[in-house]
Amino acid sequence: MKKAFFMLTTLAGLAYADDSVAQKLQYPATKKVEQTDNYHGTAVQDPYRWLENDTSAETKAWVKEQNKVTQAYLEKIPYRAAFKKRLEELANYPKYSSPFRAGEYYFFSKNDGLQNQSVYYVQKGLNGTPEVFLDPNKMSEKGTVSVGFAGISHDNKYIAYNISSAGSDWSEMHIKEVATGKELPDVLKFVKFSGASFNKDGLYYSRYPEPKKGTELSGQNQYHSVYFHKLGDAQEKDRLIYEDKENPLRYHSAGVTEDLHFLSLSKSQGTDGNETWVMDLTNTENRFKPILRGFETTSSVVDNEGGMILLYTNADAPNYKLVLVDPNNPARENWKTIIPEKGELLQGVSTAGEYLLATYLKNVSTKVYQLKRDGSLVREIALPSLGNASGFGGYKDDKQVFYSFTSFTYPPSIFKYDLATGKSEVFRKSEVKFNPDDFVVKQEFIPSKDGTKVPVFIVHKKGLQLDGKRPTLLYAYGGFNINLEAGFSALRVALLENDAVYVQANLRGGGEFGETWHRAGMKEKKQNVFDDFIACAEWLQANNYTSKEHLAIQGGSNGGLLIGAVMTQRPDLYKVCFPAVGVLDMLRFQKFTVGWGWVDEYGSSDNASDFPYLYKYSPLHNVKPAAYPATMVLTADHDDRVVPAHSFKFISTLQAAQQGENPVLIRIETDAGHGAGTALSKAIVQAADVYSFLFFSTKSPVKY
Repeated sequence: MKKAFFMLTTLAGLAYADDSVAQKLQYPATKKVEQTDNYHGTAVQDPYRWLENDTSAETKAWVKEQNKVTQAYLEKIPYRAAFKKRLEELANYPKYSSPFRAGEYYFFSKNDGLQNQSVYYVQKGLNGTPEVFLDPNKMSEKGTVSVGFAGISHDNKYIAYNISSAGSDWSEMHIKEVATGKELPDVLKFVKFSGASFNKDGLYYSRYPEPKKGTELSGQNQYHSVYFHKLGDAQEKDRLIYEDKENPLRYHSAGVTEDLHFLSLSKSQGTDGNETWVMDLTNTENRFKPILRGFETTSSVVDNEGGMILLYTNADAPNYKLVLVDPNNPARENWKTIIPEKGELLQGVSTAGEYLLATYLKNVSTKVYQLKRDGSLVREIALPSLGNASGFGGYKDDKQVFYSFTSFTYPPSIFKYDLATGKSEVFRKSEVKFNPDDFVVKQEFIPSKDGTKVPVFIVHKKGLQLDGKRPTLLYAYGGFNINLEAGFSALRVALLENDAVYVQANLRGGGEFGETWHRAGMKEKKQNVFDDFIACAEWLQANNYTSKEHLAIQGGSNGGLLIGAVMTQRPDLYKVCFPAVGVLDMLRFQKFTVGWGWVDEYGSSDNASDFPYLYKYSPLHNVKPAAYPATMVLTADHDDRVVPAHSFKFISTLQAAQQGENPVLIRIETDAGHGAGTALSKAIVQAADVYSFLFFSTKSPVKY
């Protein structure tokens, strides 16, 4: 998200932490129950099991009391309000998305500045007058309803979009006419993790059965199935296209190729690996045929090329490749390689005009190449600098495509790229007031415990004295094959202008260096991720960026697990910890909502071979009486991906075990979820709380 930056005026003085605030806290009394589980012969107590019932009156009362303590503590920090005001200033500028085309119409989103949700606009032609197409801000008083486009019909007449409330993964799918904006009566419920792929008179989408009342945000999701919805019909008439009764915990998604020739089906039993099948829609036989079976590899259909499938895959290619597959003869020995595997990660391949556009990641920076359909090179696309570019997709009749580019000191800007000439021109430049020359970006490669070089980005003000006392925020993720790339955040400027250092580490478990890098941080090798992070923290202190009294660490979701693990393994190494929406109970995560989908990444306590290593690092089960860093656990009441019970149980255990003077608090956001679709106003308040807590806990000066 783009934010604004204004140069600081001369300030009369600096605000420092008031030690009188940091007094021994009285935490809410949290009852314990007798609950012992037997895991393959090991007895494990779970005294806060009752907090897993997030809808009970008792849990709601506990949440209220915990928030009361946290807010009372934060309210005493003298510069908290100033941080909020500054962050509002930084965020208050127009933010645009790249446009995308539907026939002669173009769509884009825009946030005027401090709107809770971006508004979607449509215009006829690139020079047309924009008109509001969808305004999520009018769908709720608090701005907690978010909207995302799901798909466009092949005749460009209709657009499908998903509506989500309070950050939940559940959504409703609606449909509008592109030219008129008229809303169709069609409403598709119980949709989760699904786009819309149109085919003639209807669309394919994925949904779950209706959940039992009271379990919507915590119950395990089963039987994700593909349906075809004919426009104008009631949802009850939707035709079941694919289900798997024997494997209720698998995900299924479907997509139609641009020429309507094939319907592809992706089957996955978790977040790692999938099977790809296709159905020939021109054949009355109408059945799926396997293209690539088994869940040891990842693949996706890019396009249809003369009755052949263009397949993006890491089969026999950890850094991915693009191959041409005959759906009637799909054995690997018959594949034709179009884009061979290289030393760098092939992040993805899109099509536009008569070309392929291949995006690579080299040392965590984007490289993009324009290729002919046979894979031969046309040119490398010149990008403004080292950073992160995304977009480039289009249709076969496109002459141009759009992409966005950003880096730590390059606010997101949108470019128009001419496929014939290879020239890029600025389409929309960010209006944020920010001078990149005021800041320094470095990339270091830090040796981990076993010698593996871990790349980190370091950002700070130019000329900043590195005296070992700089407040430093170390952020990482390290999992699920996800790349943590360079990106601009104006909210982060509030850190940097207060002489802090921001560090972003690319740990094993991510996808920055392909599947080999990913698998080095999975399952029984998950400790590598924690070792990488600890090595980065030690290096920052050894190289005089910061000290253990000034180092804060942060991560969300799988990154929340990371922070929970490293703070229980090395509580002496940090001053402040922010585990956000984290997977903190590694023995029971698979029992809630879509947690079962992470078994491929983590393993499962249900398996005797996996239990020992999960139990060894599970944050909840490794809290021991000790002096822990100042901690603020972050979660939300509508998080139905990583249910808040993880955070509830973890903070209860931590508060009981804390033997030091540092506060250990939990901040529970209301009407919010895992992060996506969060109202901007809520994001600003949370950032103000995080930054205030960080500077206060490290006793660092603030220029507000």
